[in-house]
Amino acid sequence: MRQACAARRVLGTALLLGALLLAPGPPARAGSHPSAQAGSLRSCDQPLTLSAAQQDTLFRFSALIKAELEASGQRLALVSRSGLDLSRFQQRYSHAGISLQASANTPWSVRQLYYACDEGRPRLYDQGLAGFVSGTDDAMLGYVSVLLLPPGDAAALERVALDNAQALQLLGAAYSANAHAFSTLYQNCNQWLVELLALAWGAAADQAEGPARPRAQRWLQDQGYAATRIDVGSRLWLWLGAMLPWLHSDDHPPEDLARLSLQVSMPASIEAFVQARVPGAQRIEFCHRGPQVVVHRGWSPIAEGCQPGPGDAVITLD
Repeated sequence: MRQACAARRVLGTALLLGALLLAPGPPARAGSHPSAQAGSLRSCDQPLTLSAAQQDTLFRFSALIKAELEASGQRLALVSRSGLDLSRFQQRYSHAGISLQASANTPWSVRQLYYACDEGRPRLYDQGLAGFVSGTDDAMLGYVSVLLLPPGDAAALERVALDNAQALQLLGAAYSANAHAFSTLYQNCNQWLVELLALAWGAAADQAEGPARPRAQRWLQDQGYAATRIDVGSRLWLWLGAMLPWLHSDDHPPEDLARLSLQVSMPASIEAFVQARVPGAQRIEFCHRGPQVVVHRGWSPIAEGCQPGPGDAVITLD
C-alpha cells in the first residue's frame, strides 16, 4: 500500500494522503464475535516486522493503557493512535475509534472503521486494544490519546456504539482516505466516528426524513464541528489520486481544491470538538519511546519525542 516514492515530495504527499486515516484489517464485522487481534492492521501491504522485544513493549504499553481505562470507572473511551508519520501535515494522530468495556469481542476492544482492501470498501471492525496500539509504523516511538466522557454523554454514546444496527447505518458505501468531512459520497475511519458522536448526542432527534449520515453531518455543522485542514501542497496529487482506489477529490468543494486545502476529519478535530462541547471531558495522553512510557493528563500535547514535562508520570516497562 505504501510504496516507495519516485518523485519523492509529490508522490510522498499522495501516498501519505492515501495512508492518512487508512486502517486496513481482516474482515471481522460488527455483530460478529471474532477473537482478539494482537497484530497490526496491515492486510494491504507488508507487515511491520517486530522483534520479540518490540512486541513485548507494545503489549505492555497497551496493558498499561487498559489498566488506566479499568481504573477510570468509565465504560468507554475515545482512543486515537499514531501510525504513519504525518508530521508533514502537522498531525500526530491518524486513526481513532471507540474503546468499549462491554465489547462482545474482548473488554475494551476498539470499534472502528477500516478499509477492506480485498473488497475495496469500508467495514466496521472490533479489535483488541493491543492490536489497535500495535497498528504503528514505528515500533520504537508511539502515541495514544484517550478521552474520558462524563456519565450522561458516555451512556448515550455507548448505547449507539454497541447497537450494531445504528453503528452500521452510519457506514458509508465507499471509502476515501481524504474524504470531505461534510460529504456522504465517501467516508474515512475518523469520519465514521465523529458521525457516531453526532447520532448519539443529537442527530437522532433530527425529525427530517432521510438517511442517518446526512442528519449526522447537519448536526455537526450546526454544533460548529470544524474538520482538520490538510494542505496538500501540489496539484499533482489530483492525478496521482486517480491511480489510488482509496484517494479521491470529487467530493471536495471546488474552492478547497483550488486552495489545495482539504477538510478532512482527523483525531485532532474530533478531540477539539469534544473539548469544546462536552464540559468535564478528560484527556490522557500516553507515549512510549522504547521501554520508557510517559503519561500526561490534560489537553496540551506531550512534547515531541515523548519527552516528559512537569507533572507527567514516567514509567519503565520491565
